[in-house]
Amino acid sequence: MEIQTAVVNLSALAHEGRLSIFRLLVTAGPEGIAAGDIARHVASPPSTTTANLHILAQAGLVTSRRDGRSIIYTACYAVMRDLLAYLMEDCCSGSPEICAPLAAIASQCCVAEGACT
Repeated sequence: MEIQTAVVNLSALAHEGRLSIFRLLVTAGPEGIAAGDIARHVASPPSTTTANLHILAQAGLVTSRRDGRSIIYTACYAVMRDLLAYLMEDCCSGSPEICAPLAAIASQCCVAEGACT
């Protein structure tokens, strides 16, 4: 990952509403959540939710698909994984105990490969 991409991703997540939406979508899994349901879950007006989803999509962190009259949003797990790897690639400096808690959390993840590649 290039530093510019990491900055764009982190900038998109550096907002309480967008971070809440992204965490909700990560929890939802590959099936995603409809835009209206996202707004209700995060207790945000639909217009604000749409603006936040647009910023997350521009950063490559979420994708959308139409399902009838609904737009379903899904977290881009590949982008999230690349961002986390970028942040951790120089971690530990020979002291694996520093990153051990993070490795344990990462090993619990069960997301399908290739989402939003």
